Amino acid sequence: MASAVVIRPVCLAGPSDAGKTTLVERLVPALADRGDRVATVKSIHHDIEVDDPGTDTHRHRTAGAETVVGITPELTFEVSSRGKRDSCDLPEGVLEGPLLEAARDDPELRTLASTLVRLARRGYDVVVVEGFTAAPLPTILVGDRDPDAVGGDVVGRGDDDLEALVETVRSLEGITIRDADGS
Repeated sequence: MASAVVIRPVCLAGPSDAGKTTLVERLVPALADRGDRVATVKSIHHDIEVDDPGTDTHRHRTAGAETVVGITPELTFEVSSRGKRDSCDLPEGVLEGPLLEAARDDPELRTLASTLVRLARRGYDVVVVEGFTAAPLPTILVGDRDPDAVGGDVVGRGDDDLEALVETVRSLEGITIRDADGS
């Protein structure tokens, strides 16, 4: 049976040290307290090592696994060899609108769009995206950021009342993700 899911992404955009991560730390539990399944995506501008060299997961990845999933007693994590520079193709027909249009020519936005599709299919309701300023997604400005410097519509500011921001995020129309056959 064909199905579609809706996910509500919201970007937090602002300069370094403006308080974006602090706002994530406040916004995520407030959304979760209202019953939303919340995921976050963080744009990182430099390479980091997320699994320590020498660990089994690192050895799996360097052996050539495209994706490695680690499962501990408390956490499950996934490391994929595809980052912003080596994005995958978006499946045809699953996503439409401004993000898809922007992602066609921008590998970073293609990676973000692909990630949103994956998170939607996993049942997340809201994705708080820290960074990806050029994404044509609803955006909360944090700190001193010019509204014309972001790709999405400004829906709030970091110093707005937390309850107001939560209600704004919960009222977003969202993005519909369809099955690969377009239904």
